[in-house]
Amino acid sequence: MSESKESHASARLTCPVCPRACRLAPGQAGACRTRVATDAAVIPKAYGRLTSLALDPVEKKPLACWHPGSYLLSVGSYGCNFHCPFCQNWQISQVGAYDVPWQEVSPKELVALTLREHARDPHVIGIAHTYNEPLVCWEYVRDVGRLAHEVGLANVLVSNGCANAQVIDVLAPLIDAANIDLKTFDPKVYQSYGGELATVKETIRRLGAEPSCHLEVTTLIVPGVNDSEEEVRAIANWLAGVDPKVVLHVTRFFPRWHMQDRPPTPVDQVYHLADIAREHLDQVFVGNC
Repeated sequence: MSESKESHASARLTCPVCPRACRLAPGQAGACRTRVATDAAVIPKAYGRLTSLALDPVEKKPLACWHPGSYLLSVGSYGCNFHCPFCQNWQISQVGAYDVPWQEVSPKELVALTLREHARDPHVIGIAHTYNEPLVCWEYVRDVGRLAHEVGLANVLVSNGCANAQVIDVLAPLIDAANIDLKTFDPKVYQSYGGELATVKETIRRLGAEPSCHLEVTTLIVPGVNDSEEEVRAIANWLAGVDPKVVLHVTRFFPRWHMQDRPPTPVDQVYHLADIAREHLDQVFVGNC
């Protein structure tokens, strides 16, 4: 290898946020499209760049057993470290900064906006990081959470859960409620999406052990992927071992993005698989039916 090639290779930095561990040259973005290498570090280029903002009921996150009847100011940016073929928000999750309009909103501005909404309606109790994958810009979740807690607002995470332990350890005390996708119990399927099952399981364990964090989990039932009784039973059994009180949402698939080759999950099958999950968990809810 020539000296110039060696210098170029040595200039690459490893992103520390998720198991993909993207090796990036200066100016290059990772697979998530949100983190970019400089000469010295891999930085969250999408920090504070919001593409989506809406007032949502907590039940929409979904959070079934945490402050029912309340609302959250839901915010999203762009990018994701997964490439699930059925993504319902692919227009923002599978794009970069030049592909979608965004507006920069600092943590201080977001908290102030939420406080104004709370003043108009006390049922607005906090902020939800959602729509795309929040953990690829986890520093924004951290900074919003710190400011939100100072003024009595909640900080909520809706995520695929695929971030390294050092990220989750920082965030866990700053998250009041979380819904984590547990997409499948098959490591190979996770790998095909760009993720890692072991990392997601560790995130669920860590958040489940955090006293101040209410945890719920969602499994989307995709026909031909994770719709067997055996897989749902294994998921529910494992979750019961994490925390017998954990809430599981078993939800119905609809054709989206690159997965248009199969019909929606039959409603009766979703209800049946929810009953299978109830063999191990007391709090199982059905969604999208």
